[in-house]
Amino acid sequence: MAKKENELPQKLRLRLKAYDHKLIDNSARQIVEAAERNDANITGPIPLPTEIKRFTVNRSTFVHKDSREQFELRIHKRLIDISNPSQKIIESLSNLNLPAGVDIEIKMT
Repeated sequence: MAKKENELPQKLRLRLKAYDHKLIDNSARQIVEAAERNDANITGPIPLPTEIKRFTVNRSTFVHKDSREQFELRIHKRLIDISNPSQKIIESLSNLNLPAGVDIEIKMT
C-alpha cells in the first residue's frame, strides 16, 4: 500500500503586496516573528521586483499638449516560505493583526 501523505501542506507560501515599503517590511517582520515563536522553518522575506505603473496625463483639457504631468504607482512585494507548517503556526498567522494596505496571498503546496 502507498503511504498516506500528511494532511498538512508541505510548504506554506506567503506573498505580501503593499504600496508603502516600510509597511510591508514591518508586516513581514511580524509574520516571521510569529512563525519563529512556534519553531517554524522559514525562508525569507525575499524581496521581489517592485512593480511600477506609470501614468502620463495632460495638465489641461485639450490645449497645451506639451504640458503634461507624470505619476507612478509602486507596488512592493515580499515572499515568505514556511516549510512543514504545523496547525499551531497556521493559527498564529491567522490571528495576526496586520495593518490595512498590506495584501497577503497564501498558497499551500
